Amino acid sequence: MGSKIEYVDQSQIYATSYVRNSKAIGVLWAIFTICYAIIGVVSLITPEWIGYLGTESGSQGKIGLWSICYAAEEGTESCKGLLYEFWKMENKPLMAATICVGLAVATALLTICVMLFFCFCQTTTVFHVCAWLQLISAICMIAGCGCFPAGWNGSKIQKICASSQPYFLGRCNIRWAYLLAAIGCLDAVILSILAFILATRHIRLQPDPHYAPASLFKGEMNSGFVNDTGSVAGSRKSLNLHPVLLMHPGQDDTYSQFSQRTVPRSTHSGHYSHPMHHNYQM
Repeated sequence: MGSKIEYVDQSQIYATSYVRNSKAIGVLWAIFTICYAIIGVVSLITPEWIGYLGTESGSQGKIGLWSICYAAEEGTESCKGLLYEFWKMENKPLMAATICVGLAVATALLTICVMLFFCFCQTTTVFHVCAWLQLISAICMIAGCGCFPAGWNGSKIQKICASSQPYFLGRCNIRWAYLLAAIGCLDAVILSILAFILATRHIRLQPDPHYAPASLFKGEMNSGFVNDTGSVAGSRKSLNLHPVLLMHPGQDDTYSQFSQRTVPRSTHSGHYSHPMHHNYQM
């Protein structure tokens, strides 16, 4: 059987490919959105933003947004500060950083909840809402990371970091939670931009184009049901030519297939005298 060739419009191919790719990118966007929410939660609750792990006894510790942990005897830690009592903090920059990061985490979790509306609302609308929420989350996370160094001159922080000043660590070092929060800032910005792109460039799959019926080729027409516009002899539709019954000619047959029956060249030839080698026009 011969292969059947179908001609498709280039715009139809582009639309199908774009919709397929946009769905894959949308799934990746949703996965990284969940990862960003996890990053925000870990950064908020972990007291690992800065710290000092030197050999001097009584001065080791680590500092988070709302809690400070001091190294105690026998390898234990003594942490001070509670999340639900952060408004009692004397260090106002740290309190502002806690509020900003908390808002960033809240909007990230709200974005995950809004993603459930993909099953009920239009995709473009949901992407727009998620994009704005992620933009707000990115701004809050950046503000929290920026406000945190401004409170490094607090008395409790100087107990660990010695001569620390705003935006100067003293003998302390940046810990992994602060770096994780910085990565979260970049992640939120990228996710917000990607959500805006998916919302504005989303297109629907175009309906299948309706092409004019193609010419009938040989082997695709039932010769028992031929109308006036069809031709069994070839692939073209013809109104002037009548169907022709083709029979295999002899080796030396010189008859024309589209002419009246003529007298053979030699009436004495035994080859042409056989009655089965006549051509007929129907």
